[in-house]
Amino acid sequence: MGLIQRSLLAVMLAAGVCTSAAAGNCPLHYVDGRMPEIQNSRMQAATTELCYDVFGVMHSGITRTPLWSAEHLTADHLESAKTLSRENSFHPETRLPASSRAELSDYARSGYDRGHMAPNGDMPDRNSQHQSFTLANMVPQDGENNRHLWAGIEAVVRKQASKEGELYVLTGPAFLGSDLRKIGNVLVPSHLYKVVYSPRQRAGVAFFVENRATSDYALLSIAQLEAKIGINLMPSLSAAQKETVLRLPNVKLRKSKGGK
Repeated sequence: MGLIQRSLLAVMLAAGVCTSAAAGNCPLHYVDGRMPEIQNSRMQAATTELCYDVFGVMHSGITRTPLWSAEHLTADHLESAKTLSRENSFHPETRLPASSRAELSDYARSGYDRGHMAPNGDMPDRNSQHQSFTLANMVPQDGENNRHLWAGIEAVVRKQASKEGELYVLTGPAFLGSDLRKIGNVLVPSHLYKVVYSPRQRAGVAFFVENRATSDYALLSIAQLEAKIGINLMPSLSAAQKETVLRLPNVKLRKSKGGK
């Protein structure tokens, strides 16, 4: 099992559900149109692919969070996003059965933020902004982490995408270790990751952070992150490309009230 949390996998097996998502329905959000491949079959239990205008989600009905959210992040989208004020519209994902989805009540008074994986600040119009507030795109995230370190990581990624013209981005939770907890029916991740790949430079990098109040983050190669979480995140890339690390500016902690 490696670092994948054993009790989580036991719950998946006990669930007896294996509605794995079919072949990718939203290929534009992925490098070469290829969706990540879950390497541990137990993690495929109760997964559903959800496609939105400018991002895609692989949702787990066991954790009731995304396993990842995927974006083809472009400079044009970011330029449009700058003109939008934030309008909070958190909502459950009604395309998912009630038995598999997060509800607003799960997060209420939990002490955790509803942390965007595909950020509101990347959304180019009101419709995609509303879509980003689905709970299928959220994980329980430490509030200090979300508002400061994570907001800084999102800002660095947006700056790089504006500079290069486009990036492919995968963002998700990791459930590692032996001390996981739930809020309501939603599993709280131990870590968060954000993978950035530049087609122009043919290089990528992964931010990897603990889900707690911290200013520390690790920069990993794509290959290193894949080994940690048990997912082939960008299956069209060669082994050499997954080891080639993209250089990004240092992350500065934001003073904002929340991640975008």
